Amino acid sequence: MAGTGVGICEGRVVVVTGAGRGLGRAHALAFAAEGAKVVVNDLGVGPDGAGASASPAQRVVGEIAAAGGAAVAHGGDIATAGGAASLVATAVETFGRLDTLVNNAGFLRDRMLVNLEEDDWDAVMRVHLKGHFLPLKYAAQYWRTEAKAGREVAARVVNTSSGAGLLGSVGQGNYSAAKAGIVGLTLVAAEEMGRYGVQVNAIAPAARTRMTERTFAETMAAPGAPGEFDAMAPENVSPLVVWLGSAASAGVTGRVFEAEGGRITVMEGWRAGPTADKGARWTPAEAGETASKLLAESATPGRVYGAR
Repeated sequence: MAGTGVGICEGRVVVVTGAGRGLGRAHALAFAAEGAKVVVNDLGVGPDGAGASASPAQRVVGEIAAAGGAAVAHGGDIATAGGAASLVATAVETFGRLDTLVNNAGFLRDRMLVNLEEDDWDAVMRVHLKGHFLPLKYAAQYWRTEAKAGREVAARVVNTSSGAGLLGSVGQGNYSAAKAGIVGLTLVAAEEMGRYGVQVNAIAPAARTRMTERTFAETMAAPGAPGEFDAMAPENVSPLVVWLGSAASAGVTGRVFEAEGGRITVMEGWRAGPTADKGARWTPAEAGETASKLLAESATPGRVYGAR
């Protein structure tokens, strides 16, 4: 791990939210292994967001320190202005700067839409979408100040969307909507923050975590044979995240990547397909006939996860 040579993040200061377990922990350890100093944020909540414990973040800090790296725990709620501001302040006050923000924190409250309570909708939107926006906002303010002061900024933000946000997932309307919102936020942030030397990208990972091992138990199961490649191990996603969070990814911004096992895919998002222009207003019957013809010429959309 850390201390074994000069890595691609040597000297960088990286914040990872939700870094006490799963993907976040894997990212934090991988950044440390590449020479970064890491702020490990985690509230230590359950898979549904209940409870709190400082121990998950402290354990990861201990792992990094034991391997010769530098890390500090942060237990603030990044879906509050105070928590997000203190997250950025912790990086700057402890390590003197902030170079990379990895937004990863989240939990699930799965229900079919007809059974989904308003509180469960709000809770998931809060931690995923607001929990991306607020750290991004305060990090952006820091980097804008640095740029305006004439200091060179080579900052990186890696947001965490999901296949559910790109294609939808049955029983996860709140989660899918929040993850789709993160993609939109990523695209806007990439455009707004580029002038300050900040690149913003998103990943849609598939890996075994507390959230996925229940929802997709069969798909996420660990291999049974010794030595067999564990395609769903969260550590498989982290190399791409580390590269996106490093100076080596210069010029890459506003993009979304799927990462699963040994596979990396550039997602191409919404693009204009078949089009018809009458040059005047359609009647409903004409609009329907034209839309049907255009649909026949268009590509088949991706299948919603869990659809029958």
